[in-house]
Amino acid sequence: MRLGLRLLFAFFVVTGLAGFFALQVFQQEVEPSVREVMEDVLVDTANLIAQQATEDLRAMPPGGTLVGSRLAREVDAYRRRAIDVPIWGLRKRSLDFRVYVTDASGRVVLDSGPGRDADPSAAYVDEGAAGSALGQDYSRWRDVYRTLHGDYGARSTRSVESDGRTSVMYVAAPVRDGGRVIGVVAVGKPLATVQPFIDRAQHRLLVASLWLLAASAAVGVAVTLWMVVSVRKLKAYATRVHAGEREPVPQLPGELGDLAQAVDEMRARLEGRERLEHTVRALTHELKSPLTAIQGAAELLFEPLPDADRERFAQQIQDQSLRLRDLVDRMLALSRLEGLRAIEHPQPVALLELVDRVLADGAALAAQRGVQARWDARDEATLRAADRESLLLLFSNLWANALDFAPAGSAVALSLRRQGRDAVFALRDTGPGVSDFALPQLGQRFFSLPRPRDGRRGSGLGLAIVRQAAALHGGSVAFEPAAPGLRVVVRLPIG
Repeated sequence: MRLGLRLLFAFFVVTGLAGFFALQVFQQEVEPSVREVMEDVLVDTANLIAQQATEDLRAMPPGGTLVGSRLAREVDAYRRRAIDVPIWGLRKRSLDFRVYVTDASGRVVLDSGPGRDADPSAAYVDEGAAGSALGQDYSRWRDVYRTLHGDYGARSTRSVESDGRTSVMYVAAPVRDGGRVIGVVAVGKPLATVQPFIDRAQHRLLVASLWLLAASAAVGVAVTLWMVVSVRKLKAYATRVHAGEREPVPQLPGELGDLAQAVDEMRARLEGRERLEHTVRALTHELKSPLTAIQGAAELLFEPLPDADRERFAQQIQDQSLRLRDLVDRMLALSRLEGLRAIEHPQPVALLELVDRVLADGAALAAQRGVQARWDARDEATLRAADRESLLLLFSNLWANALDFAPAGSAVALSLRRQGRDAVFALRDTGPGVSDFALPQLGQRFFSLPRPRDGRRGSGLGLAIVRQAAALHGGSVAFEPAAPGLRVVVRLPIG
């Protein structure tokens, strides 16, 4: 499974489980919270009615009831009121309080009805006429019993034992005459009357949770995509670096950016070590030939020789010394280019002017070898942010390489064109060309072919410098076979 899918799956699992358990907790807390609020309202209501019932209970004869009393008339009027009230989008069309009053023994002396609570095991049903519980003994009911004994009395009774939605909550308050409890007022309210509010709250919680889950999923997808894109950038960078391309470090935030910098530093150290090992081996091989020639010529100069031979050996020492100096200069130039990650001091450089300067500097050598430069196309092209010295090395080494392989009396074709956002420089000689097996190796350090003029091999550093200088500018070098000769195409972005 890919990294992105793993991250997305893990995020969905964690978010889904967290959302599920949070929703369960919230939904389970809605109904108890409503019950708590309802009980609080019932406590206030019961104590208010108990205060109003004091005079009527005090005046009630022993064994009598409150039927016809002021409190009974007010309760009956309350039951007969017609209402139609919008409450937060829901309509209330009935008054749902049930009020009953008992005397000090727990006998019901007033009942707003309805009810059939003759024994503690029966459940209240909202049906029947007012006063149906009148005269019944409620002293065993929890609300009445605890209130008569000086405690807080409340109970919850279901019409259907297995269905909590049929529950009716009762809260009782004592009626006192001085310090003596002379009766109990109990107020009940069915849970079904507030169930629509509970259902709506739970529905809203569900919808909000689904939206939250969707938003979390969207954030998870975005974070996963960002992570995958960042990792892929890092992977592409490592792949291109492994292929030998000059690639800037990808700009990534946070720990991934630190990882990219660490990978780049590790790459630089490994490349430096590998380059040093390879350079030392190749340079040792390249230095053997001129040093052997110098040593042999120097030993012969100690012997008595004719003037012509002495002059020839001295010239050999001078030629090999110049060869060593050229090798060292090119190695230093190549090492400098390989050590640059970016152009240090970018400036605009006109390529046509630069190529003309290279041709002018090499005009004497070209004339000596009988080679001419012939322009096929000369477009003005200016790189906006370039390193002039490295470009000078690029074109001078290309021209020197062409002079080494172009036959006497031939012309080297040059062209400079603008193609889109690139400047394309092409150079073609009419020399022996390069075989197919050797073509991919051109531009590697210390790989060279014998010159047709004298059969000697160069160091191969010239074309390596060309490659590095082009790569420093974000460009490329291509070697194409031509019949006859070789065509070199350098593509540089104008910027």
